[in-house]
Amino acid sequence: MYLFGEHAVVYGEPAVPCAIERRATVTVAERGDDRQRVSAADLTLDGFTVEYGAGDDAPDVDVPTPLVEAAMGYVDEAMATARDAADRPDAGLDVTIESDIPLGAGLGSSAAVVVAAIDAAARELGVDLAPEAVAERAYEVEKAVQSGEASRADTFCSAMGGAVRVEGSDCRTLATPDLPFVVGYDGTSHDTGELVAGVRALREEYDFARDTVSSIGDLVRRGEDALREGDVAELGRLMDVNHGLLAALGVSARSLDEMVWAAREGGAAGAKLTGAGGGGCIVALDDGTGAETALSLTPACDESFRAELATEGVRAE
Repeated sequence: MYLFGEHAVVYGEPAVPCAIERRATVTVAERGDDRQRVSAADLTLDGFTVEYGAGDDAPDVDVPTPLVEAAMGYVDEAMATARDAADRPDAGLDVTIESDIPLGAGLGSSAAVVVAAIDAAARELGVDLAPEAVAERAYEVEKAVQSGEASRADTFCSAMGGAVRVEGSDCRTLATPDLPFVVGYDGTSHDTGELVAGVRALREEYDFARDTVSSIGDLVRRGEDALREGDVAELGRLMDVNHGLLAALGVSARSLDEMVWAAREGGAAGAKLTGAGGGGCIVALDDGTGAETALSLTPACDESFRAELATEGVRAE
């Protein structure tokens, strides 16, 4: 979940994502042949299981094609990099994925799955990777699947936990107060790659879009100061501005705007979309019950919940 900086981070500007206590769990077991079997119990899609070998065509499954293709791409690349780490290119694997993170909703579901998958597969193949190494391999996976448009933000955050700062290849953890996060979810999902490509096209065509991306970077730096000082009121004001800048880049949606305004009118210090946009989730800061109540009464909001900062990243269970 992004406190600040989504989209701009793709162009080398800083971003501050935060891990929240919603997790993806991946179980990997080596099998006796060179095939791969993937079972996904609940990625906000109908559950599916596919089995295929390295030379087979893409599996034919009866669920939304773009989301499944993306999900399978992440899993395939994650397994490939784990095999590479173990120097076991022909290892067959059974992969089971469970997640309580909505798919394509702006909460970093793909990063969480990729990080967990790499760690689980590497362990199964006899390699214990440090979280930083998992994060770097996971970034390469997302970059491959998203046609080079990924940043290290989501994967580093998922691997390390807590709040992190990412600017280009400079990734570090941040000391963060216990912020009163409230999340609203409109029940939809989006294609991250398509939204990122849309911002790139806008940025290449218009000076104002390039300036907007730079402004988001400046805002993130102000936000870091507020974060260090624990100034929730200032963080909220900056979140409001960040949402407006993202809307100017064309990545908001009516449902997101409705949830943002509902949270603000419910008493939140600030609220913004989180992630690639186009639908999905917003995050608000509110230490009372007003924002969550307002979101629960908003037709555009399918689910609202209070979210705690997850201080621990990837782990074996």
